[in-house]
Amino acid sequence: MSEIPGGSTAQDILPLIVIEEGSKRRNWGLLLTGIVGGTLVALYSVATPFIAPALRKHCLPFIPATSKQVENVLNVLKGRTGSLVDIGSGDGRIVIAAAKVGFKAVGYELNPWLVWYSRYCAWREGVHQDAKFYISDLWKISFSQYTNVVIFGVPEMMLQLEKKLGEELQQDARVIACRFPFPHWRPNHSFGEGIDTVWAYDSESFRLKRKRMQL
Repeated sequence: MSEIPGGSTAQDILPLIVIEEGSKRRNWGLLLTGIVGGTLVALYSVATPFIAPALRKHCLPFIPATSKQVENVLNVLKGRTGSLVDIGSGDGRIVIAAAKVGFKAVGYELNPWLVWYSRYCAWREGVHQDAKFYISDLWKISFSQYTNVVIFGVPEMMLQLEKKLGEELQQDARVIACRFPFPHWRPNHSFGEGIDTVWAYDSESFRLKRKRMQL
């Protein structure tokens, strides 16, 4: 039997090699498990804010406003003053455009990634003092303090939102609906055509509707 320097034989060393190789395999396995697990957690953290709204009763998907839609919104805001809120502000382009023409504008958005991106865009455009963005669920906010409200909604939510805004908004408010009109309110103005159409509802639209419902 051959002897290895130091007095150990091959039979003595072989089990140690096997144990060391097994230990290395276990370590690599643990490392791989950690990497895969960490990746899945990271992917879940990134994807959840996008998936979660779709799991809610009323889905408000992120579809960026076109330049024509932004232009139409600004057109129906001409002559208006006061505060402005964009419900479901997405990447912030409506809020930023409103801030550029003199509004103190606020955007509420459930997706934190879009909120952070909107804040960056507002800073890049130099209007971060007048364009603010917050992570929040629109159904948990009161809009009573705003005189101008913009909403890019979906048909399934418009009836419930009509009721909410009708109860909360003040006498001088204007609501601007993009892509889809409200089901019961009668618009005072409309601008654009097709998917770019916006409908403007002044306070008498929803206040009259509210009075009729109370009779």
